[in-house]
Amino acid sequence: MPELPEVEVVRRGLEDHMVGRVIESATVFHPRAARNQLGGAREIEANITGRTVSAARRRGKFLWLELDDADHGLLVHLGMSGQMLVKHPESTPSPHLRAKVELDSGEEVWFVDQRTFGYWWLGELVDGVPARVSHIALDILDDTADISAIARVLKSKPTEIKRLLLNQEIVSGIGNIYADEMLWEARIHPRQRADRISLARLEELLLAGREVMTRALASGGTSFDALYVNVNGNSGYFALSLNAYGQTGEPCTRCGTPISREPFMNRSSHFCPSCQKRR
Repeated sequence: MPELPEVEVVRRGLEDHMVGRVIESATVFHPRAARNQLGGAREIEANITGRTVSAARRRGKFLWLELDDADHGLLVHLGMSGQMLVKHPESTPSPHLRAKVELDSGEEVWFVDQRTFGYWWLGELVDGVPARVSHIALDILDDTADISAIARVLKSKPTEIKRLLLNQEIVSGIGNIYADEMLWEARIHPRQRADRISLARLEELLLAGREVMTRALASGGTSFDALYVNVNGNSGYFALSLNAYGQTGEPCTRCGTPISREPFMNRSSHFCPSCQKRR
């Protein structure tokens, strides 16, 4: 699933192509793309047609297009394989095209989703955030995020630190890739209990996550296959800079010890058994 840097890359692309533009028409082709909408596809189509996109925003792994009244927005969840692609009308249709809008610029924006876990949802904004995701916490790239406060919440939990990093109601946008990378950067074992880590080290961990994600953004995000691309269809190349995730058996770039992999929450954790000792 795309994590914060990948979703932010897409948001920036939509901001460039959609903000200030009028949605002249909207079509939802697949019912799963509107499965969370009470009125289904027709409600989305009828209520975004003729509207101007005033902003493209994001919180964690969710992005949304704010509409002209600033009270409603079109939430876009990319799921496992969702793509928001800017296209010309004569482009060859994708077999996985689930929805699209036509803009007054002449461009189209397609929602392509091979696995159909993603969706669109049109609804009210609560304090500028779609009501459906108002419970999602701030992320560590948000200018208003209080790193010290987040560290204190982590410190209060007698729970494995990686499990907490993946909890989107504590801090959002972190998935398996960036959890492994920030834990490697901070030299903390993924199964270390958070309440046994000092506040100072927890703050260092969160700041390490901010640094890792900033570097990932500069590289266009992390792509392992063709399912994650930006709005122009291009892949990110941060995978070339990963130190832990997916590096099983490769020498740690810090100490040379082979990177280990172990099962974790129906996923895997990747870490250096020498640099990231469990205490």
